[in-house]
Amino acid sequence: MEVLLEEIAIYGFTAILVLVILFIYIRKQKRESKEVDEKIEQAKVDGLHEPVSLYPYVDPNRCIKSGACVEACPEQDVLGIRNGKATTINASHCIGHGACFRACPVEAISLRIGTEQRGVDIPHVNPNFETNVPGIFIAGELGGMGLIKNSVTQGKEAVGNIVKSIKKNSKASYDLIVVGAGPAGISATLEATKLNLKVITLEQGTLGGTVFSYPRSKIVMTSPMDLPLYGKVKLNETSKTQLLELWNTVLTQNQISIQENSKVEAIVKDGDIFSIQTTKGEIYTTQSVLLAIGRRGTPRKLNIPGEESEKVFYRLLEPEEIVEKKIMVIGGGDSAIESALLLADKNQVTLSYRGNSFNRIKSKNAAKINAAIKSSLIDVRFNSNIVSIENDAVLFTENDGLEVTKIENNLVYIFAGGELPTDFLRKAGIKINTKHGETILKH
Repeated sequence: MEVLLEEIAIYGFTAILVLVILFIYIRKQKRESKEVDEKIEQAKVDGLHEPVSLYPYVDPNRCIKSGACVEACPEQDVLGIRNGKATTINASHCIGHGACFRACPVEAISLRIGTEQRGVDIPHVNPNFETNVPGIFIAGELGGMGLIKNSVTQGKEAVGNIVKSIKKNSKASYDLIVVGAGPAGISATLEATKLNLKVITLEQGTLGGTVFSYPRSKIVMTSPMDLPLYGKVKLNETSKTQLLELWNTVLTQNQISIQENSKVEAIVKDGDIFSIQTTKGEIYTTQSVLLAIGRRGTPRKLNIPGEESEKVFYRLLEPEEIVEKKIMVIGGGDSAIESALLLADKNQVTLSYRGNSFNRIKSKNAAKINAAIKSSLIDVRFNSNIVSIENDAVLFTENDGLEVTKIENNLVYIFAGGELPTDFLRKAGIKINTKHGETILKH
């Protein structure tokens, strides 16, 4: 009897312990779900819940709430666990690196682009990266994959498909012309050289493309990647300068030169070859073309008096060289915020933004700019619109008023984004599709 009572007591104690643990677990889960709900509501208020481009989509029927996706994401609060399932919070913060995608143990995550409410224009490409125009391929940011590692991979894979269609004894001067010397373009150029293709790379700006336009000290999030003719590059965080040095080293070692400041104006198909025309009047012929250009195209201008002034710039290259200037930074995105912060240490900076708060910026940038505002390091003018730019001043209005404010000024940096080079693509015959929540990357 005593043994039976002891067993009952043990089982009872065990049952109570299990119930207590279960109670604590359920309570903790409810608390965490409530916190995620609150974050989602705040994200909606801040305009960050809806994705801008790529974002993770969680299949609720497969998710097992391991939390691996949340831990793997280096961005803050893109994903969270609510009611036992993973869900998106600040979808606009997603940069499409796919860390959550790779971390999920049950393959419940895919990467999508666009939503029912907000479509994203993407050039038509097939799984081999070829557009509807045979011989013209697209890789990297223009095709929706903006992260460095993904762009490098796509550039390499695209050339792997291009080489299969190269014909011997072609009348074209080149087997392949790569347009753009960003991550995808550099990778494609290296892979084409490795495969003994006759290749030339045309870049409208300078080596690095979009990466080159980052402020020098900006940290670029990336992950290990396989760079043709070099091998594995193991980087978790790096600077723009380090990336450019790496690319320059690989290109120099392989005696590859990039044709910088050569903006392609038109791509014309002539039989089975293409004629590539630049704004300088140069003409190249090639069997195939790989477009590895950015989605922004040329910088968007404000179209105001004085914008053509020599003191107006659309990217910040050497912030450490700018000292004791009165600077106006225009814009409310990450590029504007980061540039203003870099310039504020040694200069008097005013940041003009037409909105009433900063939306769609990374959480780290939000914390830094709020601290800068609180300490009066940067003079932020919300709900402001630039009227004109003068030699020694900038004129603007605030809060939709008619009164014009004049502020002394030496330099102006405009970060109003850019536009998809739609006209350029359509003139080449490339179809543009609007994606409304379509899967870009899945297992």
